[in-house]
Amino acid sequence: MSIALPELFFRVKDNGAAVFRVTTETRQNRLDMTQIATVNVRNGDIKPQGTREITDPERAAMEDWIGARRAALEARNIDDIHRTVDFLNLTAQWVQSKATDAQLEDVTDTLLLTMHDLRTILVRKKADRVMAARETED
Repeated sequence: MSIALPELFFRVKDNGAAVFRVTTETRQNRLDMTQIATVNVRNGDIKPQGTREITDPERAAMEDWIGARRAALEARNIDDIHRTVDFLNLTAQWVQSKATDAQLEDVTDTLLLTMHDLRTILVRKKADRVMAARETED
């Protein structure tokens, strides 16, 4: 059974990936991966590894990967926020129905400060959006 392997493999790391060229045509038909570049998702930089040459199709594949990775990270980010809303609702239910006085004493101050900080930022951002919308209407 033959599996079609990609020409490039992206080993994800904090701000991007190490990019490897995948080769199967070695003397003993072993899989060989040679690092050819590093890519940075934040700024889109593609840096060849050492003296390696990157072909135009490889560069295009790396740019496509950067775009897809940015989209995936953005989707994860908004999903995390939606889960946070769920956790806040579950926390409210826990406080109302299950929390002991000792548990509440342990978390109340931190939760109140965190929620106050979040509320302050949300109100400011909402006001900024409302003002911007009014300015575009005029």
